[in-house]
Amino acid sequence: MQGSDGNRRPETWTSSLRSLLGVTMVVMLIVVSATLVGLDYRRARSAAIANTEEHMGAFVGRLVDRLGVLSGDTSAVVGLVASVANSFLVPPPERMIDKVAVLREGISRSPHIDGVYVGYPNGGFFHMVDLRSAAWRMALDAPRGATLAVRSMERNDQGKPFDRTMFLDASGLVFAERRSAPTGFDPRNRPWYRAAVNGKAPVATGPYEMATTKNFGMTISQAHRGNAKIVIGADVVLDTITDFLSRERLTGDSVSFILDAVGRPIIHSDPLMMQRIMAAKDRDGPVAAPQGNPLIESIRLNPPPPGKAGFVDVGDRTYLAIVAPLESTLLLSGHRVVVAAPLDELMAAANDTLVQGLAISGAVVVLAILLALVLAHLITKSLNQLTASAQRLQDLDFTTPIDVPSRVAEISMLNGAMNKARDAIFTFALYVPKELVRKGIESGHFAGRAGWRQEVTALFTDIYDFTTISERHSPEEVVAMLSGYFDLFSEVVAAHEGTIIQFLGDSVFAMWNAPVADARHAEHACRCALAVEERLEAFNADQRAKGLPEFRTRFGIHTGTAVVGSVGAKERLQYTAMGDTVNVASRLEGMNKDYGTTILASGAVVAQCEDVVTFRPLGSAQAKGRASALEIYEVVGASMMATAGDSAETGTAA
Repeated sequence: MQGSDGNRRPETWTSSLRSLLGVTMVVMLIVVSATLVGLDYRRARSAAIANTEEHMGAFVGRLVDRLGVLSGDTSAVVGLVASVANSFLVPPPERMIDKVAVLREGISRSPHIDGVYVGYPNGGFFHMVDLRSAAWRMALDAPRGATLAVRSMERNDQGKPFDRTMFLDASGLVFAERRSAPTGFDPRNRPWYRAAVNGKAPVATGPYEMATTKNFGMTISQAHRGNAKIVIGADVVLDTITDFLSRERLTGDSVSFILDAVGRPIIHSDPLMMQRIMAAKDRDGPVAAPQGNPLIESIRLNPPPPGKAGFVDVGDRTYLAIVAPLESTLLLSGHRVVVAAPLDELMAAANDTLVQGLAISGAVVVLAILLALVLAHLITKSLNQLTASAQRLQDLDFTTPIDVPSRVAEISMLNGAMNKARDAIFTFALYVPKELVRKGIESGHFAGRAGWRQEVTALFTDIYDFTTISERHSPEEVVAMLSGYFDLFSEVVAAHEGTIIQFLGDSVFAMWNAPVADARHAEHACRCALAVEERLEAFNADQRAKGLPEFRTRFGIHTGTAVVGSVGAKERLQYTAMGDTVNVASRLEGMNKDYGTTILASGAVVAQCEDVVTFRPLGSAQAKGRASALEIYEVVGASMMATAGDSAETGTAA
């Protein structure tokens, strides 16, 4: 650029006012923040450490209180039996009623007690189990309605040993009993018996993994006052302690664990570490310490002073740790609890305070940027809410309304459009089985018009004399009755892993093993028919109370290969199954009239589930439109579901 004097003017840099103000405010913020960093950080660091020490002390106190409650309640039950209950001076089956009455009262008041048992010097054994424990229910295959189980080792009139298990209902009455061959279990060899026999005070053994239930727990046992060779024991489930350690964390990576008298970890807040500890345990002895945990080894070698917080270096990370003895409780007495938290996480609050101070110092400079970020956040939040609503629509969830208020016109318009789409999809969903669509999408079988061969179990139903019912009642009444009837069917079929393919007038066509695979499809179909029949009793009772007719339903069930898939026109498809299997199920439903039955199944169904469902053979029959004869069976009932506990140990106590 030329001046009037002919000389070139020097070029100067230029920038926007926003940039200049931004740079200036950033520089000022750095200078002010540098002055405040030392003071604020030092104060925040000291406060964080002091606050952590206080929380660690409170944590240890709460843990001791929990152990005290567990110890006190359990010791009270064991002490009551050992000191007062003379009915336990004789082995079972003597004075069984008195034994049951005493232990039932103790267990009902102590939900953390897994069971109470008595070992006798002759090898006799008496054990009461609280069936609120799912593990015990599975292990004993407890019948429905049982709240307590009594296990005993006895001898018959010929002197031969046998094991007996009695099941008690909520009122304490025995309503089921089983006898089995002895398992060779001898209570005199168990740690809880050996530790307490001939003693006077209660003792604690464990912790260990209980043999039958696999729960993690300890045992408090005590010799009977009237006979020191009779030992009473109670299993204490320590799940509340492990959950407490895992839940009560000071920071994300903080840990807490309990060391035994020789410094081995027995309980750890980290579930993976707890699995390693349990994997290294002896069968009947205490858990053994897994090797190679740097933090545990550092604290074992260089522990902080008892009851005082100290710093422990583990690699390139520093922990603030406290070690406190557990002396005031019977459970875990003589053990030590360790709480450790990474120093960098403890200082996170101090860093947050510093960042907040810096943010306040630069608030005036970056006000425009912050406003833009807030606006962007609001827009993003609204869009995220709309995205979540769209995902719920994809899952056919219409329970949550789409309500995303916004002052941005485009977002408000989008919110209104999605609400209209929701209403439209909801309306069409009333005519299409939602579960069928959802299962089909999950299985990946809905891909246009296509069919494939698939073994399925088909169920057809029909209401007896429905034509007469329709003639005698108005259409509105018929629709209302059928709606309640179909609601019942929909609930029961879904509960038994099935899918309703179609409502055909008063009939229902349901299918198993498609679109989602089900290895027990024949069993589930039979159980579903029995469950519907049971539910119909209440439904018909309500019908009678209203002066309306009862619905007598007939069922036909058949298992076989069918062509399964989506058929129809280009613009309207229907998921269904076709073939001889479906036709046979329909024919079986109609054949109930000839046999005077309610549920008929074919031999193919029986072949798949005769071990869990009870059938009554009716011989061979010729189904209409079918060349070969069918073996016909009436579905009579279903046995109890097999459980994983069938093969579990049943002869050990702890």
